[in-house]
Order: sequence, then C-alpha cells, then structure tokens
Amino acid sequence: MPSFTVKVKWGKENFPSVDVNTDEEPMLFKAQLYALTGVQPERQKVLCKGISLKDDEWNVPIKNGTTLLLLGTKEEVPQEPVEKPKFIEDMNESELATALELPAGLTNLGNTCYMNATLQCLKSVRELRDSLKQFKDDSSASSGLAGLASPGAITQSMRNLFDDMEKSDTVTPVLFLQRLHIAFPNFAQTGENGTYRQQDANECWSELLKMLQQKLPATKGDKDQLVKHNSFIDQWFGGSFDVEMKCTEAEDEPVSKSKENFLQLSCFISTEVKYMHSGIRLRLKEQLTKQSPSLGRDAVYTKTSLISRLPAYLTVQFVRFQYKGKEGINAKVLKDIKFPIDFDAFELCTPELQAKLSPMRAKFKEVEDAELERNLKGKNKTKAQLESEKPKTIPQPYCFDDDLGSNNSGYYTLQAVLTHQGRSSSSGHYVGWVRQKGDQWIKFDDDYVSPVDTEAILKLSGGGDWHCAYVLVYGPKILEIPVDEEKTATDAAGGDASATTETSSGEKMAVD
Repeated sequence: MPSFTVKVKWGKENFPSVDVNTDEEPMLFKAQLYALTGVQPERQKVLCKGISLKDDEWNVPIKNGTTLLLLGTKEEVPQEPVEKPKFIEDMNESELATALELPAGLTNLGNTCYMNATLQCLKSVRELRDSLKQFKDDSSASSGLAGLASPGAITQSMRNLFDDMEKSDTVTPVLFLQRLHIAFPNFAQTGENGTYRQQDANECWSELLKMLQQKLPATKGDKDQLVKHNSFIDQWFGGSFDVEMKCTEAEDEPVSKSKENFLQLSCFISTEVKYMHSGIRLRLKEQLTKQSPSLGRDAVYTKTSLISRLPAYLTVQFVRFQYKGKEGINAKVLKDIKFPIDFDAFELCTPELQAKLSPMRAKFKEVEDAELERNLKGKNKTKAQLESEKPKTIPQPYCFDDDLGSNNSGYYTLQAVLTHQGRSSSSGHYVGWVRQKGDQWIKFDDDYVSPVDTEAILKLSGGGDWHCAYVLVYGPKILEIPVDEEKTATDAAGGDASATTETSSGEKMAVD
C-alpha cells in the first residue's frame, strides 16, 4: 500500500497533514499521534468511518486526505513534590539508618568490638531472642558481687540489652560489659595506658553460650513433643558425634566407641585446606597418641567422628590463631579459606542420620526439579513474568517431629559471620555481618551499621589484611512447597497444616 497524508481531528485540535505509511504496522502511526498529542498509544482510539483502527492491522478504508478521529486523553504531568527526594549518597548515618530500617549498633567502650560482634551474631537467631524475652531470673541473681557474675545475671542482662536494641539506633552496652567483666575477669584486663585489652571473640562466644546453657530452658513445641534437651542452647545449637577410636599399631585391639557433644564445629587450616568443608573433615578424622591397654604403652590412634545429631543452628569456627611461645601471642593464619552461602552437612553424618535426612532431601529435590522445569518452559519469558507466575508456597518444618531444634535435611544457609581484621587475636578489630533478608546483609562495625550484599560476604574468606571469617552461623534452609501440594499432603495425613513463623533472616518457615 502507498504512503500518503491524512487529517487527524482530536477534540478541538486539528492536524491537517500527518504522514502515513501503511507498509508499517499501525502502532508506528499511533506513536506519531502520541508525539503530536501526548496520548499514550494504549489510550488511543482512532476512528475512520466508524471503524476503530487495530494495533497490528490496517483494517480501515484509508486514503490520501482521509479525516481520522482520535479519541483519548493524555495523562496528567506529575507535579513536582513539595519535599524533594533525597538520594542515599547524600544521607548522613542517621538518615540512612531510618530510610533503610537498619538495626541498632553497639558503642565501642574501648576494645570491646569482640563483644559487640559476638552479641550481634547471637541476636541474629530469632529463637534465641524469643527465649530471652520469656526469661525470668530468680532473686539470687541480684545478691552481692557473686550474684552479678551468675549465669542468671548475664542472661538477664543480655535480655535487657536486646530489648534496648529494638528501641534505639545505637545502644551503649555499659551494664552488660560490667557483668561480663565480673563474670570473666580475664576480659577486664587493661594495658599500660589503662584501656581494655582486645579479647578473643570466639572465647567470648563460648563463655556466653555456657552461661545461657545453664539458664535458658529448652523450647516446648506446639504439639505434645518429648523435650530431649535440658537447655535451649543444647537444643538449638548443640550437636552430637559418634566417635570411634582405633589403634593403628594394634590391629587386634577392639575399636572403642563413644558419643561426644559439640556446640560448634572446627575448621582446621593447613597447607592443603582451601575450603571450609575439607577443613571440617580434617577435624573429624585425626590422629592422636594415648595409652594402649593391649600394648602397655603410648600408641597412635585414629579418631573418627561422624555427626549423629544436627542442630538447627550450626556454628563453625575457623581455627585461625596459633599460639607462638616466643612472642607470647596468638598469631593469625591469614590463608584464604572459601566458605559457602549454602552448606550441606550430609557427608559429615553417620549412615543412620543420613537415612533420617533422606526423605526431606528428596522433597527439596522435587521442588528444585519442578522449578527448573518451570524455568525451561518459560525460557522466552522475562524474569518479571516468571516471578509473577510463581505458585504460592508454604514453608515446611525443618526439625524432626521428635526433636525440636534439630535439622531434618542437612541443608543450611549462612546467617551470620563474625570476622577479625589484624594479625593476632589480642589486637585488631572484630565485626559482625548478619543476613537481613535474601541477599541483603548488614555490617555491624560497632555503632556504624551499613547495608552490604552477598558479594561482600564472600570476600571475607581471608588471604590478606581485610576482614577474615572467624565464626560462621548457619541457619536451617527452609523448604517451600506449593500451597496445593501442602493441602494435599495435609488432607492425606488427616491433620492441619503446620503453624508458620519467621526465620532469623525474616523469611517464613514452619514449626512443628
């Protein structure tokens, strides 16, 4: 069809000469009308002898000089806001914290960053915060100096501190520090200038857990579940090993078997270790020397440990400090040790535990396969379209039915990182990094709180003078299944769906 000009009438306005090329789609012509009138193409109705022009077909009797009627109104021009927007780059720390809803920081009271970073990482565990809120100490906690150093006093002080952190942008933890110093005088050591000496954050972590272990009771589930643990810490942070001890110099000597409990796994660092997983495996199979009853002398034994119970929150400590007698310091191993955001502990477990983990792992595989299939079918769709078409899901319980506080899949997601910057544990600087939601993380550098992303977290693996990961906290990876599947499973079981709550990173989960 030829090119020509037409007349366009729009309300009181007339456009006597508008070029038309009918070899192009009508949408191009509507784009011309948008340039003339400001009416968006999707809001246009172009009429010729009572027929409405389509977007993809010249379905009207059009020729040179034809008059077209345009119906449609243009959108109003947005008004300039009374208060001009302020960009993140132009905000001060206070404005940034308000805009991004950043959590509270903790004031450094003189080399107390080790304590601040430890508290921020502990606070990332939602179940711990809930347990502390319900804690009520007995009256003996406030009687005398010994009372101020008691586990109850430390627990109560932590509860009060966490409450204050919910109400303020920055908190000065003077009372908590005082009780920590009374309970652990070694943390109160001062240097020549009278300021507090730097302390080991992992030592602080361990001591605080021991205090909480004595006072926080185990959590009771919504159902009539048997509570297997004496304390909250054992329940949610504690795991167990099945240990075998075999004498390598006496094949006939019977293998001794025992059980050991742990509150954190150790990642040993040696020349051949490059990844966290291999550093943990090195710890779980080691050689030591002890008295052999069959040989009547010291002999070499191989100690093999396998995990028989996985806690909901798995703590991993990187053994980065080695004591040097001549210098009298704990020198730091700066080697780069890669750690994963998502960690699978399955290979570290006993065959019996692996069998118990397999059903939930199979469900994870089903969901992953379904997601992959959905993405393949929608490979020509945009990311926004795929997101909008995602089915509604409901989180599944991550604990075994008979063991609240456990992990029933072996899958974990990194939740908090405690790092150290410097060359020895008695110097340098400690910082806490906590996942807020998804790929959003918060860096707690004492009272300076700032948002970071996952890429920044992966750079904490070491290899230089930047912050090195020292203690990692992994939380349970939550399985989300489509609502229809959950309803089907519930109906088949003849019960109600599990109650939902939130993980420490703010995501929905289910609790038995």
